[in-house]
Amino acid sequence: MNRLISPQPAISSLSKSTTITQTRSPRSISVPLRTDQPHCLMVPQHYERNYAYPLLVWLHDCGGTEQELKQIVPLVSLRNYVSLAVRGTCELERGFGWGDCGESLLAAESRVADAVSHATQRFNVHRQRVFLAGAGEGGTMAMRLALRSPEQYAGGASIGGSFPRGGSPLARLAAARDSRLLLMHCRDSVTYTVQHVCDELSLFHAAGMSVTVRQYPCPDELTTQMLRDLDVWLMEQVTGVRSDEPQSTPLTSEWN
Repeated sequence: MNRLISPQPAISSLSKSTTITQTRSPRSISVPLRTDQPHCLMVPQHYERNYAYPLLVWLHDCGGTEQELKQIVPLVSLRNYVSLAVRGTCELERGFGWGDCGESLLAAESRVADAVSHATQRFNVHRQRVFLAGAGEGGTMAMRLALRSPEQYAGGASIGGSFPRGGSPLARLAAARDSRLLLMHCRDSVTYTVQHVCDELSLFHAAGMSVTVRQYPCPDELTTQMLRDLDVWLMEQVTGVRSDEPQSTPLTSEWN
């Protein structure tokens, strides 16, 4: 199992005050994109404007920034998604985080919705195929936002981040039962233990929710295998066809 590496992306990226440059055949096109919040936007290789792409929204872990999208996307897929990352709402000594208070949640909700709106205005994105995903604290926030607004987001995936605690994540329980959720757990994590996962599985069962849970034999880290598996899960949700790829993890379960 490979740990996350830092390859050079083969697609363009965007910061707050720059433009998108995307190569298609021998020509290049530039599309300006402006928003009030720092973010990174990546266009798939060989972008086809007549195809409505899924939108992958990545939320970084505590201490990260939106620019890590340039490392993440090449390990998920260079072709399958328009991809977007936004900066966390809380400035830390190094990088940014998301916070867990009500004010931080509302700020994250607004920041993500605003960036998604800009992306969908500029590119052909399928509005019913907007997925939230993230690592650690960002994964927890991805699940929280997906559960708060299931009419806006097609699903949420968390890599190494626990299911949201506090703030009534299941306030919309009926809608939560229809949400598509993926929870990836690091078996040897010291912050998100196996006992925590077992407690959450009991919660999912009691709530009547359907959640895909996968466990990986590693400590707290983001691996290339996790990102490949994220791509497989996302495409299963998009196509409605379950992948025949053999599972490389010791635990893959669906709870409902």
